[in-house]
Amino acid sequence: MRDPARLLLAAIAVTFTGCAVGPDYVRPDAGVPERFAGAAATSPADVTPDTATAAAAPAPGADPQFWRGLGDPGLTRLVEAALVANHDLRIALANHDRARALLSGARLDQLPTVTAAGTASSQRLSESGAPGVTRTDRDGDRFNGEVDASWELDLFGRVRRQVEARRADLAASAADLGALQVAIVGAVAQAYVELRGLQERLRVAQANAGNQQDTLRLVEARLAAGRGTDFDTSRARAQLETTRARVPALESAVRLTMHRLAVLTGRAPDALTAELAIPAPLPALPARLDAGTPGELLRRRPDVIAAESRLHAATARVGVATADYFPRFTLAGLIGTQAIDTSALFERDSETRLAALGVDWSFLDIGRVRARVAAAGADAAAALAAYERSVLLALEDTENALVRAAKARAEDAHLERAAQDSATAARLARLRFEAGAVDLLDVLDAERTRLAAQDAFADARTRSATATVALYRALAGGYGS
Repeated sequence: MRDPARLLLAAIAVTFTGCAVGPDYVRPDAGVPERFAGAAATSPADVTPDTATAAAAPAPGADPQFWRGLGDPGLTRLVEAALVANHDLRIALANHDRARALLSGARLDQLPTVTAAGTASSQRLSESGAPGVTRTDRDGDRFNGEVDASWELDLFGRVRRQVEARRADLAASAADLGALQVAIVGAVAQAYVELRGLQERLRVAQANAGNQQDTLRLVEARLAAGRGTDFDTSRARAQLETTRARVPALESAVRLTMHRLAVLTGRAPDALTAELAIPAPLPALPARLDAGTPGELLRRRPDVIAAESRLHAATARVGVATADYFPRFTLAGLIGTQAIDTSALFERDSETRLAALGVDWSFLDIGRVRARVAAAGADAAAALAAYERSVLLALEDTENALVRAAKARAEDAHLERAAQDSATAARLARLRFEAGAVDLLDVLDAERTRLAAQDAFADARTRSATATVALYRALAGGYGS
């Protein structure tokens, strides 16, 4: 056993001093700006007296669990349920587990492969197959047991590069899971905000329908007293029915949004109808967020992290392919026992052993090796382009979200004032109509304007809230939860 032992020790020494061929991964320079253009201070034209204080106050950053800070238990329950039961997340988690298993398998390739086998056979040769041999001699038993070991000596880093690639694949799958968390949390928060906004718009329509019903009663009473006309009554009734026509469409949108939330949380579409049917105000989202710097964003966005990890894996696989230019050495060993009787299996003379060093070199197939290296290089080039694209898309997503959030706040402030003024105008028109100072047309016009302004304000508040949720999502809020 002396020579095999020396061979094994020499192989171990060479393996751990060997080099890894192929390019080493270096993080590419993303070339991002120092700050976001959309994060500049709000212009004076966009600042109203009500928002000036909020604009001056410190803005919160992209809290990964931002929904907890909104003080809405209903939203928190929905997000937590989605993070546990959403089917897309369960698929991504299974893919992550698969990547972890593949990494474990690649690491085991760095160690010897050991197998054991045993056989027991009984054989009888035919008389024609062994002429001149007695029947007793034609019968025979054989017993065999052996332990085999083989080990690829990773002199040029093929196995190490494969482990490096699998490790990067695992990082990419973890980032994919995080990116999906961001998407799911954003989808739940957006659907929840839209639901509360639709319920508010439904309340506005029903309240205005109630006011217009009161106007119709007043007109009908004036007609009965001989001071009105059928023309006024018809106009008042037409406006009431037009307002009532808004209600079914809003009720439908409310129900559809409830269905979306239920499916996002892994439940049947009608599972949350009773729970969410009770209207609630919009979550108290912050007026502005601190977006940080583009560099911080790229270190936080899981989609960018996934793209970079895939670039790392593709770079390592260039090394895997390049290793085929060099010989592949394999150390093999066998120790066993053979006997014709079980009682003699472990006797000294039954021992068998083997030690071998194998060399496999693909230099005679150099064309195919070059093709594999070229293909791996092309994959790495594509992965680099995909990474650079992910960086640009992340910056675009964030810049767009910053602009939408800022302009939605400005629109929200103007429409809030319009809703307040239109409500005052409708009330005054009703009082002047009852006093005979204006005709019915002024009242109907004021009520129609109030409905339009209040509905627009409710819709603007919803869009402002969803713009803030979209900004959280762009800043990777919901990742690492």
